Amino acid sequence: MAEFDYDVLVIGAGPGGYVAAIRAAQLGLKTACAEGRETLGGTCLNVGCIPSKAMLHASEYYDAAANGTMESMGVEVKPKLNLDKMHGQRRDAVKQLTGGIEFLFKKNKVDWLKGYATFKDAHSVEVAGKTVTAKNIVIATGSSVTPLPGVEIDEKIIVSSTGALELEKVPEHMVVIGGGVIGLELGSVWRRLGAKVTCVEFLDQILPGMDDDIRKEAHKIFKKQGIDFKLSTKVTAVEVKGKKATLTMEPAKGGDSETLEADCVLVAIGRRPNTEGLGLEAIGLEVNKRGQIETDHDFRTKVDGVWAIGDVVPGPMLAHKAEDEGIAVAENIAGLTGIVNHDIIPGVVYTFPEIAGVGLTEAEAKEKYGEVKVGKFPMLANSRAKTNHEPDGSVKIIADAKTDRVVGVWCIAVPAGTMIAQAAQAMEFGATSEDIAYTCHAHPTHSEAIKEAAMAVQGKPIHI
Repeated sequence: MAEFDYDVLVIGAGPGGYVAAIRAAQLGLKTACAEGRETLGGTCLNVGCIPSKAMLHASEYYDAAANGTMESMGVEVKPKLNLDKMHGQRRDAVKQLTGGIEFLFKKNKVDWLKGYATFKDAHSVEVAGKTVTAKNIVIATGSSVTPLPGVEIDEKIIVSSTGALELEKVPEHMVVIGGGVIGLELGSVWRRLGAKVTCVEFLDQILPGMDDDIRKEAHKIFKKQGIDFKLSTKVTAVEVKGKKATLTMEPAKGGDSETLEADCVLVAIGRRPNTEGLGLEAIGLEVNKRGQIETDHDFRTKVDGVWAIGDVVPGPMLAHKAEDEGIAVAENIAGLTGIVNHDIIPGVVYTFPEIAGVGLTEAEAKEKYGEVKVGKFPMLANSRAKTNHEPDGSVKIIADAKTDRVVGVWCIAVPAGTMIAQAAQAMEFGATSEDIAYTCHAHPTHSEAIKEAAMAVQGKPIHI
């Protein structure tokens, strides 16, 4: 049997890759992780989930002080924006967390191979001019911003999500191309800090993939907060002159074009898998039509000894999905049973309020189960939301009418991202709406809205 440098080599140190490497090392496998970025953590920790949440949280404080929310509760302040300091606390959070992963690599004896890896064959890669061999290689290279054809991102006037985190001043008018999670989160940051924000979306509603009721309600909330929307609208060109950009748009179904001027344009139309430059052709591995690497249930590719997880494989491009797959793939390599239930992957939009969902939308549930029962409860009737001056939002629970099993939960609430964990766990255990309805929830908490929505499935909520 051939001798290898490592039992496991993970390509990429994002949430999927670094977790896979640590788990493999914990299971006694000699492990390395190749990463070309100067810091570990991938897009998520460096320029994605983590820094955007730092800006979202800080901008919420500013907005609460500026829009009179704090004043209505008896806290009278006149806020002054120090954008440099706000950026500083964001960078500090990133530095601490990326440094934390480096510490965990050392603690678990994971070797960090600094450089981008390219396959030479199924058991060897080249990293920074050196050949490294491994019995198992895990592709965890993540994803990058999908470009808009004909539009060049300069990260100054036309920016990606990365550039939108680094703006040196608040734009007068930011146009966000794309009404998905990233566009709405970053658009919310700059709207709170004083920018006029217009969101242009090709589809007829924002937040594709989420439940229709939630999408419509979210749209109303964002409009109330001051974000302008141009739905069913296609951007055909963006021209930069000096420090201004002019967008040319037309109705998605055809019609007369119109123009819009902005001093910042955020392109947020999605992400695509990072597979270029990996040398997949050297091992005979092809990608599907979406550029993804297909795997079996255990995350094996069709090439023996090569595995893949995270944004490069089918499924939602979410850090927590990649992390779960990272644990599962390491356990499968070690001969254990690593499983990810892809039917129960929660998704969260970290706006104010947050928007979260897990499982099926009502339309999907009807298609799969035929008859469904739906329970809804407004946050306006939730006592904690009332005392916190957080009336916007609702909880919606969808159950299979025959079995009462919960198949989807959707909510808009300030802590929706935390609340959805209860729903995901309940669904993982096959809970019925009755199970949730008869579980005692602490009072007063936002989570009581989940209990009430479950009671509404039974036709008997208490507080509406």
